[in-house]
Amino acid sequence: MAGPSQRTVSRLALASVVANAGIVVTGGAVRLTASGLGCPTWPRCTETTYTPTSEYAAHGLIEFGNRLLTFVLTAIVMATVVAVVRQRPRRRSLVRLAVVVFLGIPAQAVLGGITVLTGLNPWTVMAHFLLSMLLIGLAVLLHVRTRESDGPVLLVVKQPLRRLSQLVLVVLAVTLAVGTVVTGSGPHSGDVEAGRTGFSPASVSQLHADLVMLLIGLSIATWFALKATDAPPAVMRAAGVLLAVEVGQAAIGWTQYFTSLPVVLVGAHLAGACLVLIAASRLVLMTRAHGAVVPVSAKDAHSLRYDPISSVPGRLAPALPGKRVDKIADARESHERDRPPVRR
Repeated sequence: MAGPSQRTVSRLALASVVANAGIVVTGGAVRLTASGLGCPTWPRCTETTYTPTSEYAAHGLIEFGNRLLTFVLTAIVMATVVAVVRQRPRRRSLVRLAVVVFLGIPAQAVLGGITVLTGLNPWTVMAHFLLSMLLIGLAVLLHVRTRESDGPVLLVVKQPLRRLSQLVLVVLAVTLAVGTVVTGSGPHSGDVEAGRTGFSPASVSQLHADLVMLLIGLSIATWFALKATDAPPAVMRAAGVLLAVEVGQAAIGWTQYFTSLPVVLVGAHLAGACLVLIAASRLVLMTRAHGAVVPVSAKDAHSLRYDPISSVPGRLAPALPGKRVDKIADARESHERDRPPVRR
C-alpha cells in the first residue's frame, strides 16, 4: 500500500495547528463561563461518575464538553503521526516532531487535571496555557517542515534580520507569559471561588501593554529592514501578516480593558494570542529554507553555478556540485561585486 502524499501529510499537520489552537479557545470559553470546576475532580467528572450530573447543570456540560474535545485533538494529531510514519521516504525529523506534539496532549491532560484538583490555582492555569502555546509553536514548525526537504539550512535573508525575527518571537513569548499573569490577577477566574495572584491588575496590565508596544515596534522595524534589503516575497508576506495580526490583537486588548473586560472580547483576545504566535513562528521559519536549494533569478544562475535550465525566476532552484551557498544574501552580494562593469 502506497504511503500518504506530501499534500496529505501537510494538510494533516495544518489540521494539527488548527486543533491545538481551537482547544485553547474552547478552554478559554470554559473559564469565561465560570465552568472551570463544572467537573470538580479529575480524571472523573464527579467523585462517582465520568460524566456530568444535574447537580452541576450547564457548567458541568461545558467543562465535560471541553474534555471530550481533547479526543478530537488526539485523533487529529495521531492521524498526523501515522501519516508521517507511513510517508515514503520516511523522514525522521517529521516523525520526531509529530511524536513530540502528540506527547504534549497527555501532558496537557495531566496539567489540566492538576489545575482542577488545585481549585483553578492561577499559576497552574498559566502553565496550562503556556504549554498550549508551546504545542502550537511546535505544530507550526511541523507544518512548515512538511513542505521542505531535509537538506542543510540555508538563509534567505541576512543573518541579523533572522536574529531580529527571532527576537520578535522571544519578546512575544515574554508578552504571552505576562499576559497570563494579567489574566490570573483579574476577573474571569473560571470559578467564583478560584484564587487570584494577588498582583494589582492595573500594574500588570500596564507592564503587558508596554511589552505589546515593544513587540509591535520590533515588528515594524523588522518589516522595514526586510523591505530595505529586498527580502523574498514569502518573508515579506509573513512579516506583513504578523504586523497586521499584532495591531488587531492590540486593538482588542485595549478595547476590552477600557470596556470592563466583556466576555466576547476576552475570548477574541485569547484567539488572537494564538494567531500572533502562529504568525511570529512562521516569520522565523520563512527566513530560512531546508535543502540544497536557494532562491535565484535567471541572471544569477550562471554566476552562482546553478543549472540555468531548471532555474525559475522567483522559485527555488536545485544547486549543482561545485559551489555550496550557505548564505544566499551574501552570495548575491558577491555576484554583484564580481560582475564586470557595463560598457556604454
